[in-house]
Amino acid sequence: MPDRQPSPLDRFLRLFTDVRGGEGGTALLLTLNVFLLLTAYYILKPVREALILVGGGAEIKAYAAAGQGPLLLAAVPMYARLASLLPRRRLINTVTLFFTGCLALFYVLAQFDVPLGVVFYLWVGIFNLMIIAQFWSFANDIYSQDEGKRLFPIVAFGASSGAVAGGALAWRLADTLGNYQLMLLAGVLLLASLALTGLVDTSRRRAPATDDAVTPQQTDEPLGDEKAFRLVLRSRYLLLIALLIMLLNWVNTTGEYILGKVVKQAAVTAVSLSASGLTEGQYITEFYGGFFTVVNILGVVVQLFLVSRVIKYAGIRWALLVLPAIALVGYALLAFVPILAVVRWAKTAENATDYSLQNTVRQALFLPTTREEKYKAKQAIDTFFVRAGDVLSAALVFAGVNWLAFETQHFALVNLVLVGLWIALALAIGRGYDRLAASRGHNDASPSS
Repeated sequence: MPDRQPSPLDRFLRLFTDVRGGEGGTALLLTLNVFLLLTAYYILKPVREALILVGGGAEIKAYAAAGQGPLLLAAVPMYARLASLLPRRRLINTVTLFFTGCLALFYVLAQFDVPLGVVFYLWVGIFNLMIIAQFWSFANDIYSQDEGKRLFPIVAFGASSGAVAGGALAWRLADTLGNYQLMLLAGVLLLASLALTGLVDTSRRRAPATDDAVTPQQTDEPLGDEKAFRLVLRSRYLLLIALLIMLLNWVNTTGEYILGKVVKQAAVTAVSLSASGLTEGQYITEFYGGFFTVVNILGVVVQLFLVSRVIKYAGIRWALLVLPAIALVGYALLAFVPILAVVRWAKTAENATDYSLQNTVRQALFLPTTREEKYKAKQAIDTFFVRAGDVLSAALVFAGVNWLAFETQHFALVNLVLVGLWIALALAIGRGYDRLAASRGHNDASPSS
């Protein structure tokens, strides 16, 4: 089938990546969809930080993260079962409506002064992973490998910009709305995302098939009955991705502990010296709202102007190495200068790259996999193995605080060692991606490979 003539939208999007005729509309809908999801999450994230840090502190926060692993051991098989029984649109609607209902329940419980800190922290961690993994499973499902490589940088811009919007809204509205009204706002955004999912699903079903794209009929065939974790364990490629995600999150969560500990100390000092009437919780909420806003503005710039070019000219294989290289430099600095300004900017660089380039590359790793792997194995990797990294980080924090008398710089030194292992895994996955992509007829090998 001949290529369609590019629309004005297609030509505009070519400023950022390679968009072909007729592709801009679906890409924009997906971008808006993930924008709403990330806006909702980043409205909730500062609320989560305030509730857990005021209610327990940085140590309780680290320990609570570990509790998400056992919960996901039950949630992931349940999701895989739903994915086998429901067509993708009903699956997405069911899961999203469940999480929206939970937000309404949290709001009601708060009116009766029920303590929510630990429970809400656990819930937000599971919600964020499952709802975003589901979105990217959907995006991987409706795009072919070639389409995804070209268009994911645009779609992922929605995630980066949504994170900016959510952080800014939480920052500005924390005082006027309060933490619990922010929960309701996030729920409204989740409902709006369902309408966009429906538009994308309908448009792909009606779109004419091309030689490069998966046909609409193929994209919604029932999945098999294979278990999610079994899919991961039987594939060396998927298992390596799972280990990398686990290690990445171990490093990142330990870095968040370092930041949280330093911020909590700064909040206590600032509130005791301030006449503004700010509470410790408000100080922390405003700090994290501002922190997330700066991180995500930088992430948006990287997403728009660098990500597609890095993927195009370096390939997936070498793009995987950018974030660990930044983390290596950042934690080397933290090991010697563990003050708030250094911690803040080291984590800013790490998180901005994670949310832009690393996130796009991570989603592209699943393009050459099967549909069952896209929905089930990806859900397991993006939820359980992420939280397994939290468990390892919590164990490190517990041992460091209670047995080893670690200071902040000691945790940074441990992260340096972990980053070395991360680099080795990234190299192995890059080689595996090249082989799998080539075997499927879409070789993404970088120019030097």
